[in-house]
Amino acid sequence: MKILFTFPGQGTQRAGMLQHLPDGDAVLNSVRAVLGDETDRLDSTDALRHTRAVQLCLLIAGVAWARELIRRGVKPDIVSGLSIGAFPAAVIAGALDFSDALRLVALRGDLMEQAYPHGYGLTAITGLTLNRLEKLLAGSNTYIANLNTETQIVIAGRDEDMAVVAQKALDAGASKAIKLAVSVPSHCALLDKPAAELAHAFESVSLSRPDCAYLSGSTGRVIWEPEKIADDLAFNMARTVQWSDAMVSANQRDARLAIEMPPGNVLTGLTLQAGWQGEAICMERNSVEVALHLAKRLSQ
Repeated sequence: MKILFTFPGQGTQRAGMLQHLPDGDAVLNSVRAVLGDETDRLDSTDALRHTRAVQLCLLIAGVAWARELIRRGVKPDIVSGLSIGAFPAAVIAGALDFSDALRLVALRGDLMEQAYPHGYGLTAITGLTLNRLEKLLAGSNTYIANLNTETQIVIAGRDEDMAVVAQKALDAGASKAIKLAVSVPSHCALLDKPAAELAHAFESVSLSRPDCAYLSGSTGRVIWEPEKIADDLAFNMARTVQWSDAMVSANQRDARLAIEMPPGNVLTGLTLQAGWQGEAICMERNSVEVALHLAKRLSQ
């Protein structure tokens, strides 16, 4: 039986999310050594209007909470992140240095926001299968971005175009169509160019073979080779998220405890909907002691 750590993507952020991190002073001091005074403003309401700050906050929070679990004796056998969540996953797996991750994520956020400063984003549609939704996208200039579950799919594109598709989806029987708190059209061809620029930046960074299985949220496959992990991290902004496939893969690899790092509990719900055969919890709503208890029970 194995333990899976999961790391969320954009949309889960909130103001003040870095104020009560475990071992927060040490974590933020290491961040400050890379980002300087920007560190103290990252989780402010104003800063979180920008993709750069959002992604950096998710990286920092994910690393801090995962390290605390590991320090307390809950160690992952597999790590997986949705979108930006892949970066803290790679850090915790030992494939990517935290300082390098901070620099790369800062650049990632800048590239994405500069490419689409306003008027674009993501919309989650619940209640339709991929086949039915794809028919509604025809000629709309919108794209499939995330395949979170069989009937929870995210589309990307211009706000006005997505609103038209969302209404068509509701008319066709979708139960929900919600514009997400993401200001760029992630996980589609619209981000091919910034992804290529980020891949160029990875050329000056050395990655290592991970200490535990790095499970790609883009392909649903485990990657061990450092150069392939670099490719996965650089280009995941322009690739469809295959979260359901990733959780099926984790299940097949005998993972029976999935622990989602803060903020939020979105991945816990999506993991359970993917036919998860064990326990799935989020640290947002559970203590380290609960995680310890479940991990010990798993090992018995």
